[in-house]
Amino acid sequence: MESGCDPLEPALARATESRSNRFSALAKLRAVMCSRYVLKTVAMGQMVSLFICGTAVTSQYLADVYKVNTPMLQSFINYCLLFLVYTVVLALRTGENNFLYILKKKWWKYIFLGLADVEANYTLVKAYQYTSITSVQLLDCVGIPVLMALSWFILGSRYRVIHFVAVAVCLSGVGAMVGADILSGREHNNGSNMLFGDILVLVGACLYAISNVCEEYIVKNLSREEFLGMLGLFGTFISGLQLIIVEYSDLTSMHWDWKIALLFVAFALCMFGLYSLMPVVIKVTSATSVNLGILTADLYSLLFGLFLFGYKFSGLYILSFVVIMVGFILYCSVPTYTADVVPQLDSAGIGNAGLKVEENDQEAPIALRCIPEESVAEVK
Repeated sequence: MESGCDPLEPALARATESRSNRFSALAKLRAVMCSRYVLKTVAMGQMVSLFICGTAVTSQYLADVYKVNTPMLQSFINYCLLFLVYTVVLALRTGENNFLYILKKKWWKYIFLGLADVEANYTLVKAYQYTSITSVQLLDCVGIPVLMALSWFILGSRYRVIHFVAVAVCLSGVGAMVGADILSGREHNNGSNMLFGDILVLVGACLYAISNVCEEYIVKNLSREEFLGMLGLFGTFISGLQLIIVEYSDLTSMHWDWKIALLFVAFALCMFGLYSLMPVVIKVTSATSVNLGILTADLYSLLFGLFLFGYKFSGLYILSFVVIMVGFILYCSVPTYTADVVPQLDSAGIGNAGLKVEENDQEAPIALRCIPEESVAEVK
């Protein structure tokens, strides 16, 4: 007697359901990866990378073609521009948080920030005179885990497993870029004092991490104008003093012409654009995600180097760019969490530090999207 049901129907139904789930997961992944927030973050991160590329290319052109090595002078010009624009804007501010109030209450904090930022710029550029490009590229990545650790303890940032995976992916892309440098023959300078140069890179990377954490706190809790204005004030003073001490003899022996002056102007504009844009990107995302995004700056510098310095191209550069971008997008696709500053007591009276999603202009969490607006207001 025939049964009215096909024995293959349950298996077909399960296969159809499994295929549907896979398509649904892929659709959700594509929606996250191509969301407006992620695309905006990627675009702004690459704009920052292009500014860094501009500073690197102009500095190298000055050093290779005109034999001008004045990192302190170049930084001093940038801090002067920050002073003339943002410190003046801050000085014109009225109200409770005016310039004099900030200077009176927080002067020692901004001296520390200015010192960290000035020395980070100086030590990292100076390291190229003593160690190799490979060492600088690899050891500079130490700043990312240091930055994550500082964000954990100072800003209360909390990370998911996917964030650590994304960082590992980005760093593997840097490894591919270093391998491409070696294969293409860019690694021709072994340095005059490798150990000293490597120490300078590590110090510079850690100082950059400190500066970036301070920057994230200030732009998210205070204002971008306050950060740039106070950095312009104290950065100009510190870099000007250090300029007289370490580069006075170089300045007196320099032979200026319009080409050198033009390169200094180009460097200063790129640096000013970098400092002006970076707080905007950090406010929308975080210091860690920005530092992952700017790992591509060396690759943009390579493209200019193909024409200006006769670099050789390698397919590994394309691979490294793709890998870094995949890791960067992966990191930005999932928001980090922030530990509440004030511990909350549960019903048993036990203190538990609650976790909340960082409010980096993100959309509402999925769990709240299906709740009517009135209920969402009650939840909040």
